Amino acid sequence: MRADRLVAILLLLQARGRVTAAEVATELEVSERTARRDLEALGMAGLPIYSQQGRNGGWMLHGGARTDLSGLTAAEARALFLVAGPSSSATPEVKAALRKLVRALPEPFRESAQAAASAVLIDPTDWDRRARGGPPPKHLDAVQRAVVEGEQLSIGYVARDRATSTRVVHPLGVAAKGSAWYLVANTDAGLRTFRVDRITSLDTTGEPVVRPDGFDLADAWRLITDEVDLRRAPLRVRARATPVAVQLCRWMFGTRVRIGPAGPDGWIEVELRGHHARSIGAEIAGFGAGLEVIEPAEVREELARIARELGTLYAEAADASSVPSG
Repeated sequence: MRADRLVAILLLLQARGRVTAAEVATELEVSERTARRDLEALGMAGLPIYSQQGRNGGWMLHGGARTDLSGLTAAEARALFLVAGPSSSATPEVKAALRKLVRALPEPFRESAQAAASAVLIDPTDWDRRARGGPPPKHLDAVQRAVVEGEQLSIGYVARDRATSTRVVHPLGVAAKGSAWYLVANTDAGLRTFRVDRITSLDTTGEPVVRPDGFDLADAWRLITDEVDLRRAPLRVRARATPVAVQLCRWMFGTRVRIGPAGPDGWIEVELRGHHARSIGAEIAGFGAGLEVIEPAEVREELARIARELGTLYAEAADASSVPSG
């Protein structure tokens, strides 16, 4: 991550005019020795950086010089933070470096970059398990731009039931759930989400977005996904499983399983969620004796029904296999 630190130091120098090694160390969360080594490396690389000793000394750019980084346009700065800002799926190290960069950006770009850094949230899991990749939806760039620039949108939209509508929305953020992208927006009916791939048309109105007081994209998205998960899988099943079965639960149920503590006998408490008793019973049946449902009774009854059907279906084969050959 040294390259990110070096860029951050250059921007700090441009923004502040003079920095000490101690200030760089504090800002970038590194040791003072590392900060001093990075400053010296920039000078050795031929950049116009020099140090001045004394009480008011520090490191400066010769003659107030600016590097090619000053060639960033507002659109380029916005794009940088949209794809690798603190709310994206970038590594923690990159996120930390970019938090420093946004504070060090030249003043005209700082507000736009800060907005971009909090405009996108990446949720790497699909609704049930790890998602497959896919191309971004047609209007994603325009939606992101409206979020960052704070402009209301007039969108044409096709709902899940295929009903079409045109409405004006206040874009607040964009979230990716697996391979699907969602616009989180304020509307006359309150906070709503729209799948970006269902947006058929899009125009800016020129009117500013009105943001709810205290709105936070991560908090809002957590509430949205919790509500959707509950609607998709309202039935909760309390069970206990062997350690081997727990691993299989993670793979099969994905976000629909919660793992609890292990008991004295080594079995582990789990909570599973499904749409109804018949569907989740079919999923659980494959675990055999490795997973025992405690409640609700309707799921236990469904598993007993499946067991009886399978016993009847395969009884003849079981009897045949038990007859000695010869």
